[in-house]
Amino acid sequence: MTLFAPKPFREMDRLERVHATYLHACLRYEQRETATNASLRERFGVDPRNSATVSRIIKDALEEGVIKPFEEGQAKKAARYLPWWA
Repeated sequence: MTLFAPKPFREMDRLERVHATYLHACLRYEQRETATNASLRERFGVDPRNSATVSRIIKDALEEGVIKPFEEGQAKKAARYLPWWA
């Protein structure tokens, strides 16, 4: 197992943010919850006014295939996500 020290959101590159999003989705799944824009904003410490930043990261994670929508055709505003393997 490899543990990483906390890294501020603004110091992460694109791939680190995508990986963190995947790990967040895995943790939420184990807690019987789903990842959302709001849960990622809280995890990353991003102000709600900057929710577009988290939306871009979610889009990148979807394109990389590390997360998937909870339901196909779900509304963007209330979208929920799972790890790819769930």
